[in-house]
Amino acid sequence: MHLRRDCRQRFFAEIRDLRRTAVRLYRIKNRKLSGMLQHNKISDSNLRNKIKNAEICFGGNQKLKIYGTLQCASGKRMKRENRVFSLSENEAKENGFRPCGHCMKPKYLKWKNGFI
Repeated sequence: MHLRRDCRQRFFAEIRDLRRTAVRLYRIKNRKLSGMLQHNKISDSNLRNKIKNAEICFGGNQKLKIYGTLQCASGKRMKRENRVFSLSENEAKENGFRPCGHCMKPKYLKWKNGFI
């Protein structure tokens, strides 16, 4: 009888821990990107003005956490709801983004080999 109670307690403790972990991961995934603009929350004309005024210099994929130049072919193909913009590389790195392997090959290789 006591063995069943112990197993049940351990089982429910593990479920509680899994729920806490799931909540933590959900919060990390959905946290706001500080200083970065989401493409689907800015008008096209406002976006063009920000690019012309050099307020936006880099684009990135919010889900994959990859950033690159605005001219990158990979960045142009991504979905609008996944695209974010930043002023600097440091801003992207602070938000956990990595360099693009196509348009920023040397920085990507440094990142991949662990030099960044």
